[in-house]
Amino acid sequence: MSADFSSLYNHHEREVFAAVMAAAKDYPEIATSNDLLCDVACVALNRLQPRYIRHEVDFSFYLTEHERHEIDNAIAEAVGYAFNFVEARTALRARSN
Repeated sequence: MSADFSSLYNHHEREVFAAVMAAAKDYPEIATSNDLLCDVACVALNRLQPRYIRHEVDFSFYLTEHERHEIDNAIAEAVGYAFNFVEARTALRARSN
């Protein structure tokens, strides 16, 4: 028996990617590097509890307004932390070179 799991994904991925791109304008030294933007997304996603789903409508249907607000706040906080973390690590790396 085989199964196709390709329709499963972490709900936060799309939300975090969009939040990273929206916040990138505030971090010009990071925004010019695809590698650093990917690092920011990884750090942010690792700070969030994964929420695996198959269909966006299923996830949204079962959330209360309060839960949705909490998720949005957690994503914003994780992305802000991630930008600051990557920015600090990049500065440390530049000083040591």
